[in-house]
Amino acid sequence: MVPLAPEFWSIPHAQLFQQLDTTSHGLTSNEARRRRTLYGSNLQKPKRKWQLLFLLLAQFKSPITLILVFAAGLSFFLGGPADALIILTIIFVSAVLGFWQERGAVKAVEKLLAIVQIKTEVLRDGTPMEIPVEEIVPGDVVVLSAGGSIPGDCLILESRDLFVDEATLTGETYPVEKAVGVVAADAPLGRRVNSLFMGTHVVSGSATAVVVGIGAATEFGQISHRLKFRPPETEFERGVRRFGYLLLEVTLLLVIAIFAINVYLARPVLDSFLFSLALAVGLTPQLLPAIISINLAHGAKCMARQRVIVKRLASIENFGSMNVLCSDKTGTLTEGIVRLHAALDVEGTASDRVLFYAYLNAHFETGFMNPLDEAIRAHRPLDVSAYQKLDEEPYDFVRKRLSILVSKGDQHLMVTKGALQSVLDVCTSAETSLGTNVEIAAMQEKIHQRLKEFSRQGFRTLGIAYRDVGTTMRISKDHESGMTFVGFLVFSDPPKQGMVETIHHLKSLGVSLKLITGDNHLVAAHISQRVGFASPRLLTGPDLHNMSDEALLKRVNEVDIFAEVEPNQKDRIILALRKSGNVVGYMGDGINDASALHAADVGISVDSAVDVAKEAADIVLMEKDLGVLVQGVREGRTTFANTLKYVFMATSANFGNMFSMAGASLFLPFLPLLPKQILLTNLMTDIPEMTIATDSVDSELIHQPRRWNIAFIRKFMLTFGFISSVFDYLTFGALLFILHATTEQFRTGWFLESVISASVIVLVIRSRRPFFKSKPGKYLLLATLLIAGVTAAFPFSPLGGVFGLVPLQMTFLVALGVIVLLYVVAAELTKKAFYERVAF
Repeated sequence: MVPLAPEFWSIPHAQLFQQLDTTSHGLTSNEARRRRTLYGSNLQKPKRKWQLLFLLLAQFKSPITLILVFAAGLSFFLGGPADALIILTIIFVSAVLGFWQERGAVKAVEKLLAIVQIKTEVLRDGTPMEIPVEEIVPGDVVVLSAGGSIPGDCLILESRDLFVDEATLTGETYPVEKAVGVVAADAPLGRRVNSLFMGTHVVSGSATAVVVGIGAATEFGQISHRLKFRPPETEFERGVRRFGYLLLEVTLLLVIAIFAINVYLARPVLDSFLFSLALAVGLTPQLLPAIISINLAHGAKCMARQRVIVKRLASIENFGSMNVLCSDKTGTLTEGIVRLHAALDVEGTASDRVLFYAYLNAHFETGFMNPLDEAIRAHRPLDVSAYQKLDEEPYDFVRKRLSILVSKGDQHLMVTKGALQSVLDVCTSAETSLGTNVEIAAMQEKIHQRLKEFSRQGFRTLGIAYRDVGTTMRISKDHESGMTFVGFLVFSDPPKQGMVETIHHLKSLGVSLKLITGDNHLVAAHISQRVGFASPRLLTGPDLHNMSDEALLKRVNEVDIFAEVEPNQKDRIILALRKSGNVVGYMGDGINDASALHAADVGISVDSAVDVAKEAADIVLMEKDLGVLVQGVREGRTTFANTLKYVFMATSANFGNMFSMAGASLFLPFLPLLPKQILLTNLMTDIPEMTIATDSVDSELIHQPRRWNIAFIRKFMLTFGFISSVFDYLTFGALLFILHATTEQFRTGWFLESVISASVIVLVIRSRRPFFKSKPGKYLLLATLLIAGVTAAFPFSPLGGVFGLVPLQMTFLVALGVIVLLYVVAAELTKKAFYERVAF
């Protein structure tokens, strides 16, 4: 798909409107619906039309499963149609089970994502309205403001003090000023100052623009397609991949060896091949993708009930593994309702003049909405009707100042507000309470002393200054010089109630909280002490600037508060924490937080955040409250624990059974189980495991963050697989030497022992506690009992004969029951010794 108007930046508005068949008032609702049908959704990767069919086909993508299907087809044509059809039926039933569960998971996630949709303001039928970004079509006219994401490639129709962050496209560090105009057709991307591009966001100012390209037809979409962009692999996804490699190695070695030995022993090649492949299916937890999806979707639904919305499912596991949470203090530790405590002159006396200048600045600014300006406007309404705004130099994170140019009669006055030191840097004089001006150098010490006093009390302090600029009608950064400092703006934002207990809960869960704030270090220290940090260790932005990456790596774990931090230093702190072995969560809701949200293992934002922060986040809180986060962490760990339970089940009983079968095939004159019986065993043992998402989790598995540990899983597999094999061989001995079973009785007896023992052992290995002290989930218990009952009755049913199973005498059933009981007891004792010896 190519843009409707290539090189649109070189086309005048009127001509572009003709090409797009639109107007400055936007599209009608009917036309927008028609275009959405024509061009599709505004997504980088459009939804597949046949999504359900692809989901079903994905159940067969395992190479081992595909080879088994091929081999079964071969068997069908070589004289064994009945067995081949049974094998194919079992494979299909397994696939349908996985598809049904994954489909439910997909639908659940879609419903959750709809809650935190990113919306944009658009003109439809000439009226402004908010719609989801994916519903934007070429020809739409969008209304943009600070913090908003650009919903497509656009041409600017009107703009006011517009600055856009284009770092994702051009790598440009600082926001770029944008304005109406026409640019040469061969202008490079960075010089198309009249255009806006998808994947970027507004830092300050406002604009209206007409959308030219959407989705894959945008500059960002074309780059994504060329580079095949994928989200970075999470800690959990990395663990799943490594686990897959482990199973692949074991499976290939075992299958190749068994096939070779059976052929060497002059057994039928096709039967040996099918047997080896069936073993491979038994060894491979082919339901792992479905189980993971079910677990994650179930976890996402539970977290949604706690008002935590998951945008990227794999991040749930990272959320549970998180051991460091970085956050700003405003609205997280504090109430987030900023109030103007006082407007003071240089002497520290309340001043209506200082308040008036501050009100002028806050009243006329048009950049991004911020709580400080709202606090000034709400403090006391003042009459500024005699003043007219002429120009504005928006706030940016480098200057840390905002300047407004206003006129009253012939006087043109520039009023600047910002971080105290940033304002002092552009002042040459200070106004005293008597109205006289003195050199700023003579007042510096007194001003900084007052700043320390305010900061020690936990107040945030800004500076305010002014300058008469004569007849100047426009201002720029260069005009911010030779100003007169007039006073202080002192703001309060008290700590939230119950924050001490919340931070204690986080610590009890093994999550250490680190504050990253741009505030003065004294303010940050004061607030942190009030919420329970006894002796906070602090590092400031200037110190961080002078510190090497190696030095930061050594200190980053010791520091509790990073204060006076620049926006671009947040990434550096987070990356250092990750390099030092932590799983890091970052909580942010501002324009300058997007990069840090991307850098963290878990990006966390809030529903009230600016669009760019919500887009970058993996998890969105419906309210900015660490208490909500605590519950989310618990749910994340529950999900992780249940996913690992399936891994343990699949790598213990399954591994032991298949390993025993492989060994038995070497000394028995017949195959211990037919391929169709192996697949039936695998299918029936999978059914209880599909309920694992609803299982209860012991409290000790939630108290500390846990991560994938392949070495631990390998030890678990070898230990419990060995125990499983011991009792399998005990079963072989009982069937062959005590009960003198025929071939059919042997296969039936082992089928019963394999399925029932693998189902019951789930109740043992699901918990570190003795199984009778840890109550399983209702559905897991019912599914286990149901499968045990069905398996015991199966040989007596008409289907038993189809699968080569025969009814057994009572002596067989009693012997098998005793072996299963001994297996449960042995597994319980082994579990106790294993967890005492091996740490996870």
